[in-house]
Amino acid sequence: MNIHEYQGKELLRQYGVAVSYGTVAFSPEEAVKAAKELSTDVVVVKAQIHAGGRGKAGGVKIAKNLDEVRTYAKELLGKVLVTHQTGPEGKEIKRLLIEEGSDIKKEYYVGLVLDRQTARVTLMGSEEGGVDIEEVSENTPEKIFKEVIDPVVGLTGFQARRMAFNMNIPPKLVNKAAKFMLGLYTVFIEKDASIVEINPLVETGDGNILALDAKFDFDENALYRHKDIVELRDFDEEDPKEIEASKYDLSYISLDGNIGCMVNGAGLAMATMDTINYYGGTPANFLDVGGGATAEKVTEAFKIILSDKNVKGIFVNIFGGIMKCDIIAEGVIQAAKEVSLDVPLVVRLEGTNVELGKKLLNESGLNIVAAGTMADGAKQIVELVG
Repeated sequence: MNIHEYQGKELLRQYGVAVSYGTVAFSPEEAVKAAKELSTDVVVVKAQIHAGGRGKAGGVKIAKNLDEVRTYAKELLGKVLVTHQTGPEGKEIKRLLIEEGSDIKKEYYVGLVLDRQTARVTLMGSEEGGVDIEEVSENTPEKIFKEVIDPVVGLTGFQARRMAFNMNIPPKLVNKAAKFMLGLYTVFIEKDASIVEINPLVETGDGNILALDAKFDFDENALYRHKDIVELRDFDEEDPKEIEASKYDLSYISLDGNIGCMVNGAGLAMATMDTINYYGGTPANFLDVGGGATAEKVTEAFKIILSDKNVKGIFVNIFGGIMKCDIIAEGVIQAAKEVSLDVPLVVRLEGTNVELGKKLLNESGLNIVAAGTMADGAKQIVELVG
């Protein structure tokens, strides 16, 4: 789960981590009011969407008076901002961060991420912070330093100071930078984050180290422990189909293809999508109904797939272990009747109660193409859609 920049900064502030000060605004009037409360001559008007690259896309404006704040707020609110992370469809700006201007002397990058190769939380830092950090990672990876963190000991002071020195932070500010990193790690661990990025981390003219931006991504499996984080969820930033799927504990991710997939098990779901691609098709979604799905849950999964107007065919691929094939069949039949299915449907069932499942489908009166294997099913749905 992602949160907005202003929410991330407020979270950091609660832990004593230095951040620039600002207020969220949902209208030009609120933006002007927030600007009046700031003590700086320069005000930054920042679009709040769940995507990076806002500055390059025109989502960050520098205002030198209240009239400019109002003008920029009117310009940004309601605008669809397209960045390298939003895709061509972009995201509509519905809220702004009205923030005090900072006297930026130098920009850096610092972040925390769970490294799958080491199975450890890793601190990353670079003196090449700012809008082009992705290019730094790709073209000059040696400029990004890493500190692998022992899960028992946690981030140590010497690791944080070593990172600060590697990032070429001025010696007189190393302790401030180390304190910042230690506080950032505390937030990361205590709030079960999966990614925290501060880009840029800045050195100011008056000798401070603070976060000028903050990106948080939280482990959804741990949200039950953090009701305060759940309350920060912005449904406007999420796909309505994914929101609906979460109500039924379905693992669903919308994609840009035209073949809907309903599978049990994440590994089988990914293999199914790969096989569809192999035969020249494009999946419209990732959907894992899980191991203990009920007929109702399968029905809702089917409805969610069909709510995507791009779907021209559906491939149901079930290997029944805990998930019984007859339950899947009942859900498919129920959903197909409720939504008046009018696209090709290919079903491959194997495993627990497979014969009963096939019998239910055969006697349903629905126009269903049966497949013996995953490859056979993928090939048939691609041909039917094509």
